[in-house]
Amino acid sequence: MTNAQAHALARERGPSRSLYAVVRAILVPFMRLWFRLSITGAEHIPADGAAIVAPNHKSFFDSFFVATATRRHVRYMGKSELFEGPQGRLLVALGAFPVRRGESDAQALATARAILAQGGLLSLFPEGTRVRDPAQLGEPRRGAARLAIESRAPLVPAAITGTEKLFVGSVIPRPRKVRLAFGEAIPVAALAATPEVAAALVDEQLWPEVETQFRGLKLRPGLIAAGLAALGLGGAALARSHRRRRAPRRSLRRR
Repeated sequence: MTNAQAHALARERGPSRSLYAVVRAILVPFMRLWFRLSITGAEHIPADGAAIVAPNHKSFFDSFFVATATRRHVRYMGKSELFEGPQGRLLVALGAFPVRRGESDAQALATARAILAQGGLLSLFPEGTRVRDPAQLGEPRRGAARLAIESRAPLVPAAITGTEKLFVGSVIPRPRKVRLAFGEAIPVAALAATPEVAAALVDEQLWPEVETQFRGLKLRPGLIAAGLAALGLGGAALARSHRRRRAPRRSLRRR
């Protein structure tokens, strides 16, 4: 399959409802159990209508994790090389469409606009590429914001952690903890479709919320550990106090 054919198929047919449902039924339980997937804020994803989910990017599989948070069909971009073969049709059937990395891809933008015009849900990464460092975020670009403003689709900020090293080698899934959080959707319908407004939207609203969600996810294990430690200390103190209160009564019984 050529990239042009993949784009045409993505715009005209989109994902296969039956295949998407079967794959989702298999993957969602596996992801929740094996990767101990936790999701917060999924209610912020609009139940219908055009919308763009804008998470940070750690792994090729980030969009698959985003898809576990909603029963809507999530559409996403994949590098164009993945579609140049028999697997291209399968990827399109699962919601993907190709994008040429490192350059302005008019075809990918046209497909994204077509999906949003059809009322679809699109997952776009403002960083534009994967950021391997598990503790850091990259620099956001304004493409997702411009697309949202042009299509009047709300932006849903999101953060994901734990997906940067999902496999041992290339095929064995590593039992890691993956966390996903969504912030409140940002309405854009009243904004002017200019580069300056798109940049302000990213810098002042979208990315600060992604950063907040991301830092919260990174802090959560530490907070849980601190809470368990505090509970352990408190429980020990309570047990000691209980033993002290019971001691006199035991001595009286001996008399």
